[in-house]
Amino acid sequence: MTIAPTKKIPSISVAVSANRSKLQCPILQARNVSVFYGSFEAIKQVSLDVNANDVVAFIGPSGCGKSTFLRAINRINDMIVGCRVTGQIHLGGHDIYGRNVDLVKLRRQVGMVFQKPNPFPRSIYDNITYGPKLQGITRRSELDAIVEDCLRKAALWDEVKDRLHSSAQGLSGGQQQRMCIARTLATRPQIMLMDEPCSALDPIATGKIEDLIVELKQYVTVVIVTHNMHQAARVSDRTAFFYLGQLIEYDKTSTIFTNPAHKRTEEYVTGRFG
Repeated sequence: MTIAPTKKIPSISVAVSANRSKLQCPILQARNVSVFYGSFEAIKQVSLDVNANDVVAFIGPSGCGKSTFLRAINRINDMIVGCRVTGQIHLGGHDIYGRNVDLVKLRRQVGMVFQKPNPFPRSIYDNITYGPKLQGITRRSELDAIVEDCLRKAALWDEVKDRLHSSAQGLSGGQQQRMCIARTLATRPQIMLMDEPCSALDPIATGKIEDLIVELKQYVTVVIVTHNMHQAARVSDRTAFFYLGQLIEYDKTSTIFTNPAHKRTEEYVTGRFG
C-alpha cells in the first residue's frame, strides 16, 4: 500500500494511564477523528491508540458513536452517501485516509466481523478460502492448510472437519459466527473489528465467542463494540467509553470498571444510565 508521508502526530488528549508512555509503539493511532453525516457530527475529535495483540472494547449507550468510530477504522463509512471523516487514523504508521490507499488491501489488513453472522451461500471450505483465492492463492494444499489453521484458531475445526464441503448456512448461529471469524483470519489481518458479535447469540454460544476473543489476541489485535459491560470486563485489556459522540475516557479495563477518572464513566459502568 503506497501512502503519502504524514505529519507528526500530536499527543493524545483524553484521560490515559500514567504508564502509557512505557508501552510499545501502537499498531493503530487515531488523532482528532471526526465523522460527519451531512452536517451532523457523529464522532467528535476522537484520539486514541491501540497496541498490538490487545483486545480493546468500545462501550457506551446506544447512539453514542462507538460503531461509527469502529467502521471508520476500515473505511466502511465510505460507502454511506454524505459521510465524511476528518483527522487521521494511522495503521502501522500510515494514514489510512491518505492518498492512493488501496481499500481492498486495507480491508484485508483490518478485517470485520458483524453483529449478525453473514456466511456466504457456499460451503464452509469455500467461505474460508474466498479471501485467499482473491489474493492469488490457488494451490489446493496451501488452501487446505489455511482452512484447517483458521478453523482451529476459531475453535471450530473439531466440529466441522468432517463436513467442510457442506453449506455454511447449515451451521448453528454460534458456529456461523466462529466461521465468519475464521474467514476473516484467512486474509491474515493485523486488526479484527467486531461489532456486537454476540448480540444475536445464546449465552452458551456467547461464552464460546468470548473465550475465542481472548485466545485470538495471540494472532491479531481485536477491537470490539459491545453493550454488555460484563463482556467488556471479561475479554478486554483496555476499554474506551463513548458518550454523545465523544471519547470520555480510555484506559485499562480494570481502571475503567473500578476507578474511572470521569464521573460520567462511573455513572455508566455502575448502571445509573444507559
